[in-house]
Amino acid sequence: MRSTLRTTRTPTLRRAVVAIAVGSLALALTSCGDDDNGKNEPSGGTSSSKGSSLQLPKLDGESLEIAAVWTGDEQKNFKQVLAEFEKRTGAKVTFVPAQDPIINFLGSKVAGGAPPDVAMLPQPGAIKQAVDKKWAKPLGADAQAQLTKNYSQGWQDLGKVDGKQYAAYYKAANKSLVWYNAKVFENAAAKEPKTWKEFLATAQAIYDSGVTPMSIGGADGWPLTDWFENIYLSQAGPEKYDQLAKHEIKWTDPSVKQALTTLAQLWGKSDFIAGGNKEAVQTEFTKSVEQTFTGGDQPKGAMVYEGDFVQVNIQQTKAKVGTDAKVFPFPAAGDQAPVVSGGDAAVILKDSKAAQALVTFLASPDAATIQAKLGGYLSPNKNVDLSAYPNEVQRTIAKALIDAGDDFRFDMSDQTPQAFGGTPGKGEWKALQDFLTNPKDVAGTQATLEAEAAKAYKD
Repeated sequence: MRSTLRTTRTPTLRRAVVAIAVGSLALALTSCGDDDNGKNEPSGGTSSSKGSSLQLPKLDGESLEIAAVWTGDEQKNFKQVLAEFEKRTGAKVTFVPAQDPIINFLGSKVAGGAPPDVAMLPQPGAIKQAVDKKWAKPLGADAQAQLTKNYSQGWQDLGKVDGKQYAAYYKAANKSLVWYNAKVFENAAAKEPKTWKEFLATAQAIYDSGVTPMSIGGADGWPLTDWFENIYLSQAGPEKYDQLAKHEIKWTDPSVKQALTTLAQLWGKSDFIAGGNKEAVQTEFTKSVEQTFTGGDQPKGAMVYEGDFVQVNIQQTKAKVGTDAKVFPFPAAGDQAPVVSGGDAAVILKDSKAAQALVTFLASPDAATIQAKLGGYLSPNKNVDLSAYPNEVQRTIAKALIDAGDDFRFDMSDQTPQAFGGTPGKGEWKALQDFLTNPKDVAGTQATLEAEAAKAYKD
């Protein structure tokens, strides 16, 4: 995250706009093959894995630290990727749990003289801030070769600052999906909506069947920004989306009023929200997912909005993706259905042969394939075989991401200054939490958002 930055990339080089048409896929989880899809150019090292042409140097006795904010299964699965790197190179890699916002966490580590070798940064602005502070080191020829071979130009450019490559995007996330309890939908004779009007009608049908329609994780703040972004992109369109992201138009703009007013059509119905508005603001994201898929056909909430990574949390319940837990694209609140995505990129903070090798590995299909097989993960690497993903829902989402090529937008809050769009209890996160508590106060919310944005961008 970042505190003083504006993103300078062109509007199209943002998080992928992905057309996801997953519909009512009644699909059980399936096993995956062990195809490593070894299509990479050798990078001049001395170690490779069977079925892969990726060459990595021997690093016996070398130790590395990599920091990320990932927890739970996401962290556990990533450690399996690191274990493969250790196996191939002989290096020892330690995962360092970071606090959010990670840029602040890294700042304290740098100040103490002990930054991690590599950090996974979740925002383009955070990458630029790391460069501006002279923390980040440019990627070497081997890592760049993997990026050139495996990524569209747009994903490469997201990791550049002033034309130089500083980051390799390892993880992507589609943030325009609504997951639902299939049994509740069946009992309510509810249909998957394609428009916002239909979405409200579906929620009403579920409510009439005796189940609360929506589970919202408002305690974390960031899911609420994603709610707003989907509605705003659908209604205002990509040009205004880009302008608002750069604060070229104010948050008091009529387009923001329209989006908040639309959002209030759902958030303003307390009976439609699991636990009501006040409890929703105290509900963590993970809980919002899990309570949708526990309790059989009488869950606390029938639907939950968020990205493809929700599958990891669903796996903590007894529900099966594709049968008990299904998904549909975020409904169109305007002329087109919104499609917003996110991602995490590897940045080197301590330049070394080992650190360069680790990022080279993360930019290869070999690394991404390992985590793809474990579920709850989406790679922007176009050479990851779709068969690596553990279910048809995930394969459909992954194919759409790759097929989108360079036609994409980035999560808006991740493009804004940290103080506004990426700090718990402050800025946009806090303003939208307050709006969830009191959805009638559209004008007050706009005024607060603009005041916070103006201050953050000025700073």
